[in-house]
Amino acid sequence: MTDSDIPEITAATVLVKVKAVSINPIDWKIRQGEMKLMSGAKFPKGVGIDFSGVVEKAGSAIGKFKKGDEIFGSIDQFKGGALAQYVLVAEKDISLKPKTLSFEKASALPVVGFAALQIFDELITVHEGMEVLINGATGGIGMFATQIARQKGAIVTAVVSEKGIDLAKKWGSDHIIDYKKVNILESNKQYDVFIDLSGKTPFNKAKRIMRSPSVYINTVPGPKQIIGSFLHNLFSKKKYKVLLSKPSALYLEKLAQYASAGMDVVVGKTYDLAAFKEAYTEMPKSGVLGKAVFTVKEMY
Repeated sequence: MTDSDIPEITAATVLVKVKAVSINPIDWKIRQGEMKLMSGAKFPKGVGIDFSGVVEKAGSAIGKFKKGDEIFGSIDQFKGGALAQYVLVAEKDISLKPKTLSFEKASALPVVGFAALQIFDELITVHEGMEVLINGATGGIGMFATQIARQKGAIVTAVVSEKGIDLAKKWGSDHIIDYKKVNILESNKQYDVFIDLSGKTPFNKAKRIMRSPSVYINTVPGPKQIIGSFLHNLFSKKKYKVLLSKPSALYLEKLAQYASAGMDVVVGKTYDLAAFKEAYTEMPKSGVLGKAVFTVKEMY
């Protein structure tokens, strides 16, 4: 952690006083050096992608936001830098925070929310009565994917840990499986969509319980999976699709609408900014429900 000058705004940027920053797997992957190809290896390097806060200053070309507005948003996932007391952003990177949400909950929306929306908008088309299995249904993406799938009329099977059962029920899951007690791959049931958010059930195993036609979603693909999915889909009715999540101003607005309409947002754990070492040590091993979030205090 370092002290630095507060960023200077330009005509087309907004200075945000940060209140909360969400924790995402890519944060510790960058920190551990696993993403150097995309993020670069030059130091210093910031972390933190999605955040919430209050507009401190707005450039002269900014028409949508003004000082004092409560906002949430995200910045480039490979550049990072939101884990700070101030962050400089473009107008397209932020949206007004839903009044129904705390700063902590608002900061948990963008990255996992973008992923969930892209799954249903770009990778699969869900219709009434479709059988959807969500493996890891009470994590960050699962939190939104479960609720969106139910709203679209899907029959949702949520695969969770014992501590996630109550949340899966709250979000309307039709069937709930405790993965420590039941091996989903031994089930006789077949699914139209298999969304693997745990990273622990690869396609070559999941396809045993997939109908034909059906779709498998990999949310943490590597280069081999990206190339392999394209080749596989030329020949099989059991499609293998990969999620390459990206930010979207439209999706920020959509997430705000979902939250304002009552979508449940769960922050399972909070850390103080000064506890960043503890957070990035614990979180890769943690099964936190929903999202974990840093709270950022005022400067003194």
